[in-house]
Amino acid sequence: MDRKSIVILAVCFGLLLLWPQLVKKMYPPKPRTAGDTNLTTVVYGTNSSAAVPAAPVAPPVLMPATTPVLPFEPTAPEQTEVVETEHARYVFTSHGGGLKRVELVQYPETVSRKRKAAPTLNNVAELNAQVSVPVLALLGDASFQEDGVFTLTPIPRGVRAEKNLTNGLRVVKQFEVGTNYLVHATVRLENTGATPLALPAQEWVIGTATPMNPKDDGSRVGLMWYNGSKKEEILGLWFDNRTLGCLPGTPRSEYRAGTSNVVWAAAQNQFFALAAMPAEPVLQVVARPVQLPRPPADEVPANRRNGPPPRGFQTAFVYPELRLAPGEAREREIHFFAGPKEYRTLARLAIQFQNNVDLVMGFSGFFGFFSKGLLLSMNWLHDALKLSYGLAIIAITFIIKLLFWPLTQASTRSMKRMAALQPQMKALQEKYKDDPAKMNKKLMEFMREHKVSPLGGCLPMLLQMPVFIGFFYMIKSAIELRGASFLWVADLSQPDTLFFIPGLNFPFNLLPLLMGATMLWQSHMTPPSPSMDPMQQKMMRYMPLMFLLFLYNFSAGLTLYWTVQNLLSIAQMKLTKSTEPASAAAPGAAPGLPPKKRK
Repeated sequence: MDRKSIVILAVCFGLLLLWPQLVKKMYPPKPRTAGDTNLTTVVYGTNSSAAVPAAPVAPPVLMPATTPVLPFEPTAPEQTEVVETEHARYVFTSHGGGLKRVELVQYPETVSRKRKAAPTLNNVAELNAQVSVPVLALLGDASFQEDGVFTLTPIPRGVRAEKNLTNGLRVVKQFEVGTNYLVHATVRLENTGATPLALPAQEWVIGTATPMNPKDDGSRVGLMWYNGSKKEEILGLWFDNRTLGCLPGTPRSEYRAGTSNVVWAAAQNQFFALAAMPAEPVLQVVARPVQLPRPPADEVPANRRNGPPPRGFQTAFVYPELRLAPGEAREREIHFFAGPKEYRTLARLAIQFQNNVDLVMGFSGFFGFFSKGLLLSMNWLHDALKLSYGLAIIAITFIIKLLFWPLTQASTRSMKRMAALQPQMKALQEKYKDDPAKMNKKLMEFMREHKVSPLGGCLPMLLQMPVFIGFFYMIKSAIELRGASFLWVADLSQPDTLFFIPGLNFPFNLLPLLMGATMLWQSHMTPPSPSMDPMQQKMMRYMPLMFLLFLYNFSAGLTLYWTVQNLLSIAQMKLTKSTEPASAAAPGAAPGLPPKKRK
């Protein structure tokens, strides 16, 4: 590679690295002002009804799982208190003395995959739904449970739950609802007796991660936690414990981790999270699979009605054994985030609490750097320039292509020089075929003399892969794309399924087919590298088919990016071809002859 190409490569890569920081400077996460609060009204209501035992459910098919029921039998009717804000409804229950569920009033439970769907009633998205164990329920020994019935009392902007146990233990939980989908909780354990009180290890429930609706892919449901230096994500596949990822294995019934270093933990699905952030690191985090009630048949897609029952994953903090002297009290403080995976909101909280809770987005490591930059850029184009999210993706693709344009041009020229020099290189290979070491030496000297490199044609693709993978991770968690429509696409976060093929129950997704067609078009316009053997050329010929199969059921936003990127590459190749001289022969030599020595 010549000096000019190296300079171009360095400049392009530098711009690529600086781009997210520039966007972040232009469009930083802004803290809410004192007047900008989402706490508009507080409505308290009490709803008492007889406790109804959980309906029996069929045992799970793939793995053992517990049922999502309280580990005690309430002896009194359930009392509920509701706190309403502009963005959510928080329902608290006396059974377990915790947060029963969070209703996100600005987000629907289900997003239609049809562009012109008939208007239907749609429930709001709910966190900790379909289960009876509330957030911050204390699980474990009966010494701090008994019947599990608390007394609820409304307080300004929240609820207080209290319970006096027969052994002298008094448990007081206080919940205060704030901004940015936050709930501030404190738990006070007080020994009101005359003798010391020894409490065993306690599990304080963070919440249960469940699919948002029956049409959702449950593969993104699970636990995520942070130990101060890195995050760890545990999904259903970990509990399935399949051999080689696909064959039946021995299912796992519990995940337990931590050594007094749990900074935060989240029960989460693809777009929403219930994250608990304690004031001090916790001993351990534990998660178990739970079986959920099977939804009505008319709410389940036809291709999933005969599948296993849905499941969630109950997550809890583990606090160590505790000894309280008479009159002694111990208080724990936890902040809960219960809302959408909106990066700007989570970035504000990460700054506020200095705990990197924004990692719940799934943006970490080298590719996370690009995911953040792409998401910030997409949001800026949508908010500042009022572009739809589909047009914002196209605009970002165009910008990326412009950044890589000089490098691609240099790569194209390098490939053409290599093709022109191929007869001479084959002559060298034939001349020194009995001495591989000398042959390689002569070839390298020949390529240095003519300023070509066998890697020149690969560099643009290699440098675009981080962007592609960054797009992949960004789109997986970007709630902004949930329900965002574009042309015939009803939801850019899901495949653009137009219909199911009759008899096969197979989705017809148009965008991946267009992506495959543009890849084939591009591959036919790109001459194979002279250094490729016939087998490698066959692999490159079938590469579009492999990408089509791999991305067929991925989100429409990702396939939209790749399709537009292919079209722009084709346009660049046509433009380059039309502006180049008619002849691109190798300098200084006719085909098959050694190059002339330069004076």
